[in-house]
Amino acid sequence: MSMRDEATYVCGACGERIVIPIDLSAGSHQTYTEDCPVCCRANVIHVDLGDRGDPHAWAELEYDA
Repeated sequence: MSMRDEATYVCGACGERIVIPIDLSAGSHQTYTEDCPVCCRANVIHVDLGDRGDPHAWAELEYDA
């Protein structure tokens, strides 16, 4: 994997920095839910690919209504 194929986010619950693979074929704006591998809390992951394909990821906790 190259730097373009992965990004990091910080878990909103435990503060751990998590490395995630990026599916470059899934579009320039991606949103999906993933459990933190450290604390198991659900995070909504957002990924934006820049003009040169560089990924930027961030997360927010998924809350049950």
